[in-house]
Amino acid sequence: MIENISSIKERILYYAKNQGIGIEKFLASIDMTYGSFKGDAKKRSLNSDAIEKIYTTYPVLNIEWLLSGKGEMLKNVSREPITLRTTNNVPGIPLVINEAAAGFGTSSFAISNQDIQALYKVPDFHDIDFMIRVTGNSMYPKYSSGDVVACRILRNSKFIEWNKPHLISTTEHGLLVKRLRKSQESKCVTAYSDNKEYEPFDIPENEVTGIAIIIGVIRLE
Repeated sequence: MIENISSIKERILYYAKNQGIGIEKFLASIDMTYGSFKGDAKKRSLNSDAIEKIYTTYPVLNIEWLLSGKGEMLKNVSREPITLRTTNNVPGIPLVINEAAAGFGTSSFAISNQDIQALYKVPDFHDIDFMIRVTGNSMYPKYSSGDVVACRILRNSKFIEWNKPHLISTTEHGLLVKRLRKSQESKCVTAYSDNKEYEPFDIPENEVTGIAIIIGVIRLE
């Protein structure tokens, strides 16, 4: 049980941060803005439409915990360990929905059947943790929106291969596909896009909840 979170709105923000979903992205997915969580608006209760939107968009969230703070944050659903590689005994590498992949940096990360969109068998892909679909064009022409990238989770940030594409899970920006380079700022990494229209930016290390190196890509012409 999570202590010291007194309001529904505080629990909503806690859930988003715990799951590694960027706050702005999370609020947009439930048709809300950050303004509803500031000042006097923070004290106002959520209406039934907002509660229903949260419940239908994030069905794994325990609605009793959201409303009262009682019980566990997540429903007690049966979840299977993540598939690490394709072998004769494994059906394939899971292509997971973005919402599920957002939690890959947490110690409790696992996937369930409802998280999986497809299973891939690619002989040249080894030790892959999961696959995910790219959104946006910030890494064009390396990756286009709709490409499927194969990710291997880095268990230790010391193993970052600088300047290679990575999938980064952050508390503020959600999931990002970027090249990583050492930052001139203390305790930060710098994220670079291949699309020159996007400026590089620093990400504080304490906002990073997970890093995975991209091993390969599958795309349609």
